[in-house]
Amino acid sequence: MYLGIDLGTSGIKAMLVDETFATVGVAHAALTVSRPHPGWSEQAPADWIAGAEAAIGALRRDYPQDMARLQAIGLSGHMHGATLLDASDQVLRPCILWNDGRSGPQCAELTVRADFHGIAGNLVMAGFTAPKLLWVAQNEPAIFARVAKVLLPKDYLRLWLTGEHVAEMSDAAGTLWLDVGRRDWSDALLAATGLTRAQMPRLVEGSEVSGHLRADLAERWGIPRVPVAGGGGDNAATACGMGVMTPGTGFLSLGTSGVLFAATASYAPNTGDAVHTFCHAVPDTWHQMGVILSATDSLTWLAEITGKTVPELAAMVGDDVTAPAPVTFLPYLSGERTPLNDPDATGAFLGLRRATGLADLAQAAMEGVAMAFTDCVHALRKAGTPIEAAYAVGGGARSRAWLRIMASATGLTLLEPEDGDFGAAFGAAKLAAACATGDISARIFAQPAVRSEVVPNPELAAAYAEKYEIYHAAYPHLRDLASARAK
Repeated sequence: MYLGIDLGTSGIKAMLVDETFATVGVAHAALTVSRPHPGWSEQAPADWIAGAEAAIGALRRDYPQDMARLQAIGLSGHMHGATLLDASDQVLRPCILWNDGRSGPQCAELTVRADFHGIAGNLVMAGFTAPKLLWVAQNEPAIFARVAKVLLPKDYLRLWLTGEHVAEMSDAAGTLWLDVGRRDWSDALLAATGLTRAQMPRLVEGSEVSGHLRADLAERWGIPRVPVAGGGGDNAATACGMGVMTPGTGFLSLGTSGVLFAATASYAPNTGDAVHTFCHAVPDTWHQMGVILSATDSLTWLAEITGKTVPELAAMVGDDVTAPAPVTFLPYLSGERTPLNDPDATGAFLGLRRATGLADLAQAAMEGVAMAFTDCVHALRKAGTPIEAAYAVGGGARSRAWLRIMASATGLTLLEPEDGDFGAAFGAAKLAAACATGDISARIFAQPAVRSEVVPNPELAAAYAEKYEIYHAAYPHLRDLASARAK
């Protein structure tokens, strides 16, 4: 038996699988986010432990014999969070989360202090960990002076489970302190933030042993003192669950936000297009991500302002899309990452006429998100990352129309996996198996069976290529108009 624990922003999920990776049991515990000021987003690390206790306790109650056969634990979690500990491992303040925007002013300052683009392989953005620490140094200096260790969220759970300060490469790459090509902390990048290597956890690969379960927890749960794998950041762990470990086939996550993930065999950053370049959760492998901030959220927003439900809007579009909508939509409702790196980008409908109907707007919203993913495909390929097909996951992937639009706009063949849970907790369980067995082959990280393929429609693809030119040209003009209005 293998246990995968995923620390999400809204909850903790614990998944128990057997040696064939069939699901034995799943348990959840809810979490809340605190927003004490506009743009802030925080969580109390004590809540993570309480949630993990509840989820693991539920599995222990419901599957005691299976839990007694546990061989290893794997961890996954939301990335970039700044969990600050003193010399006694006491939490100094609430964790500043990935979607906290307070450190925007610190990003420009860090960019000129050191070669973050070249060494860390990523643009300095407020979502990453390093600018958060500079914000603490400048705004909470008494707390910053007491920082003995900086841990990522899942690695605080690891400290509780094992007593060890350890991080793994995929999550550490999201701090901006990792030399992503060398897979080691960068003294120069740490110094730019006023930190040293001594304040960082020890590094392991995600498939390696990071420590062993504490004796008191093992006794309480009735399980052996099993090894705890390094694990992975949430997207890398999801890729492990999907078997996306080599170049060529990635995954496209059509959730509230959107991710296009591709594994790479070498370090190949593309900071010019705001591509995220990180280590993968297994040795000698890296990955790249294009990230868009309003994927299904674009349709959710349209539903909210029109008084319709998302399924009602999707039904208006229908499954058989034969031509582009007469309206163009820019889905920048919360700014945009890839390729714009513009937190102030704004959304828009273009081409509205008296005859425009709600079905046109719904289809345009789907198409706008597809165009944003097309930007991500171009950005990854500019970095030399081959991607021709992608597993389609997330809530939006349940819409057949959206997948057909997406395939024709991006040129990707979209693969629909057979029913199953291939999320981050499942990937964490697979990393637990790799840790216990030493096997990082396709036997462990197998790709799921494909239920169906959605291939680009040549005629629709040609029409979307023309529409993409309009979409691509619109943003600079709208940005300039917004700038002029703000003056």
